[in-house]
Amino acid sequence: MAFTLTMPKLSPTMEEGTIAKWHKKEGDMVKEGDVLFEVSTDKATVEHNAIDAGYLRKILIGEGDTAIVNQSVAVFTEDANENIESYEPEGVKPEEVAVVAEKTTSEEPKEAVSKPAASGGALQQPAFTPEPPLKDYSFPYSDKLQTTRIFASPLARKLAEEKGIDLSTVKGSGPNQRILKRDLDLGQPDQIVTFGRRTVPNIVPGSYEEEKLKPMRKVISQRLQESKSFIPHFYVTQEVRADSLVRVREELKAMGIKVSYNDFVVRAVALTLREHPKMNSGFNTVNNSIVHFKTIDISIAVSMEEGLITPIVRHADFKSIGEISAEVKSLATRARDGKLSREEYAGGSFTISNLGMVGVSSFSAIINPPQAGIIAVGGIEEKAVVDNGTLTVGKTMTLTLSADHRVVDGLDGGLFIKRVQEFLENPSTLLLT
Repeated sequence: MAFTLTMPKLSPTMEEGTIAKWHKKEGDMVKEGDVLFEVSTDKATVEHNAIDAGYLRKILIGEGDTAIVNQSVAVFTEDANENIESYEPEGVKPEEVAVVAEKTTSEEPKEAVSKPAASGGALQQPAFTPEPPLKDYSFPYSDKLQTTRIFASPLARKLAEEKGIDLSTVKGSGPNQRILKRDLDLGQPDQIVTFGRRTVPNIVPGSYEEEKLKPMRKVISQRLQESKSFIPHFYVTQEVRADSLVRVREELKAMGIKVSYNDFVVRAVALTLREHPKMNSGFNTVNNSIVHFKTIDISIAVSMEEGLITPIVRHADFKSIGEISAEVKSLATRARDGKLSREEYAGGSFTISNLGMVGVSSFSAIINPPQAGIIAVGGIEEKAVVDNGTLTVGKTMTLTLSADHRVVDGLDGGLFIKRVQEFLENPSTLLLT
């Protein structure tokens, strides 16, 4: 008997998944509990184990392809040689979902999510598409550039590859100007910018290729677009003197206690949220109401190859810097391995995004709804500062608060970020319990 395997729902928010890898191939016998395939969902890559035993006869969704929840992904049989030519796979079909969605949107919903309406109707995303590649284009300097094959002895070519030498910069001394081993001494390094590169571009200007959004990136693009479009952001920026912060961290490091600057920021923001509970809020667009979170649960933005995820440090104001440091390291590692459970990344009352580790001076972050605030942390830089009228060299760090103006006002944001500054400029207070 033939039966269909459909795309499982692996998280409460999952609507579709991309097959990242099949662990079985067509014709394999699959036992109950065997790892069948890996699915990239909106938050993680998850292994799916076979529920029923049988022979995998036909893979309907290949690696890299996406299927909606309950769409057929494979056909199995109990017998290895059973004929499946006339078998019709079960499960939801994508076109059926599209028809239902179109019908639903055309009807008046009973409970609609409130969204601001633009003049003349609902706000719709405009069409942004790339221009096609240029036609009938030729590189204008081709007469001055080397387009012919470079002649070199096998030994010279091998040595040039090993030493990273650009053969187009070498003048050959052999027959017909063939490059020999002895000619390599005057060659330039093979790098993007050289003195003697003589190649002509062979790709038409404007050429491009498109990449389908993975489930996580699709959710990120949708949520951030909605956040930036419908949440009235305002921004407050504050420069922080980081000399004391650097000194205290180095002292801890010398004692074998390793914590990051971000751990100090998490602790400072958590304590500030306790003093300024208005910032520990959100906005419910369905009820059109302000949400006052009763616990301080800080989301930490973690970058992964597939996109961005925000694991949460719960009750952050009750945890020491050491506890915060250990928890953030564990959450970040498991996030990049796709091992987080939903309760570890869903929710949160405030978000911290830090790009200081890559040397960014400052930036503005997009609010993570339904939260009302996110703080962007830049790197620590050495620059000229004024101390009591005297010009000196000091270390600074820039913080930028993005806040939802429906929930908080400019004064609230200003008082909040100034208190964060005070904690970070007096970091010893963050070590107290």
